[in-house]
Amino acid sequence: MYVLITGASGFVGSQLVKALSNQNLACQLVVLSRKKNFNLSSNILQLVSEPSDNFFEKEIPENIDVIIHLAGRAHILNEQTTDPLSEFRKVNVEGTLQLARQALDKKVKRFIFMSSIGVNGAVTPQQPFTEEALPQPHADYAVSKLEAEEELKKLFAGSGTELVIIRPPLVYAGHAPGNFARLLKLVATNLTLPFAGTKNKRSFVALENLVDFIQTCIEHPNAANQTFLVADQTSISTRELVQYLKQGMGKKAHFIYIPQPLMKLGAACIGKSKLYEQLFESLEVDTTKAQKLLGWTAPLSTQQAMLQAGQNYLKMKE
Repeated sequence: MYVLITGASGFVGSQLVKALSNQNLACQLVVLSRKKNFNLSSNILQLVSEPSDNFFEKEIPENIDVIIHLAGRAHILNEQTTDPLSEFRKVNVEGTLQLARQALDKKVKRFIFMSSIGVNGAVTPQQPFTEEALPQPHADYAVSKLEAEEELKKLFAGSGTELVIIRPPLVYAGHAPGNFARLLKLVATNLTLPFAGTKNKRSFVALENLVDFIQTCIEHPNAANQTFLVADQTSISTRELVQYLKQGMGKKAHFIYIPQPLMKLGAACIGKSKLYEQLFESLEVDTTKAQKLLGWTAPLSTQQAMLQAGQNYLKMKE
């Protein structure tokens, strides 16, 4: 089996390459990247695009069985472009379709597309998200992911290429980028944090758990032409999140109670309503479909993975 991975040098991709290299799946790994990675094993075939090339138009081999498409334009913490949605569409929609058309032409058996729980929405005030829930993306990134999903379904409809869509919530580990890296830095301090009364419920997915799920989707026959929400088994509050990370770091958590309406008003006044939403609102994911259809359960519990993330973050800083 030949498995091509895009975004192989990224946060998820590098862990997936490592996991697949250590498994006895009898598969040949092929990675598509902008520059050669000299740390990869010599038995991994690297397709490197020239700087002037359109990355997703790089020709792929004829014998690819599965494409795992992880590459894309992700959330930008300090967005500088005047039209972010247009930039997200160029990479996440148009670029994805360029690669998908090659998959169709080369008769690739399965195309696994990494989407986002943002396609479903930003908060779950009542019921957890399911695959059947009406999509309600609230950010440009999520809009582009939903558009890519819809176009991929049209492209592969009636063809011999099976489409698998995966929508994870925030993916975490001790070396995670973006907002989780910021949270780890904050938790590592001795500051007293305003989460004493926080009772929200948020779903996350440990990097190891997401990689395990992707591996399941490579070969499982029931994954064909399905969309899956994937997350750790347990949803936790922001207070519990901080407690687990602190515990992993060998520190004690200190909290102060501030009424949430006051926190919400204060966040709005300083233009941080999105941050308030992420820390104090709920976002729960129902993974029943993955469990029943694929027999999948997360290898690591939320507590185990959070403790591990805290431990590994400190090791990185030593």
